Amino acid sequence: MSGPTRVKICGLRDPRHAAAAVAAGAWAVGVVFADGPRRVDVPTAARVLEDVGDGAARVGVFVDPTLDALRAAVEGCGLTHVQLHGSALSAADVRAALGCAVVRGVRFRGAADVGTDADITLYDAAVPGMHGGTGVRLDWDALAAAAPPRPFGVAGGLDPGNVGAAIAALRPDLVDVSSGVESAPGVKDADRIARFCAAVRAADDALTGA
Repeated sequence: MSGPTRVKICGLRDPRHAAAAVAAGAWAVGVVFADGPRRVDVPTAARVLEDVGDGAARVGVFVDPTLDALRAAVEGCGLTHVQLHGSALSAADVRAALGCAVVRGVRFRGAADVGTDADITLYDAAVPGMHGGTGVRLDWDALAAAAPPRPFGVAGGLDPGNVGAAIAALRPDLVDVSSGVESAPGVKDADRIARFCAAVRAADDALTGA
């Protein structure tokens, strides 16, 4: 990855919010198949993503899935990427079987956690028993000191008010937001989505002097 910081709006459950993400310039929209307040089944995810088309990458989020479960979601929803948490499957096996790109979600605790087998590694705050969507801020200073190999993304407690500082501190390839653009747990807000994407563009402009 290179160029402007990419945005992923994750945990979508409503087609209107997927459309709002695309309209705001998000690179990717995400649906969650793992347990939690944002979980959807394959038919619901297909409805959420139905009108996205080529407007954005379509990412499914999983925790220790089987290959059969991944295949059902990829084929049922037209996913372009799968985001894997846990260690049940290797990125190479997923790419070989399904032909889609792999995002590896990592709960970052320290330098030993940097680098994975995926097309992009997404670092999030380490919260016991949880894989993303926690609203807990990642330790930016510790991640910067660990010098993660590119391409990498960051998640964890991002919102329209702090994403610019995260970009300035880390220069990530991707920023991922879920709870930071919600009006209530699991309920996205179109205005917050738009403000988040605008804040990312403003941060990029500040770095490039545009």
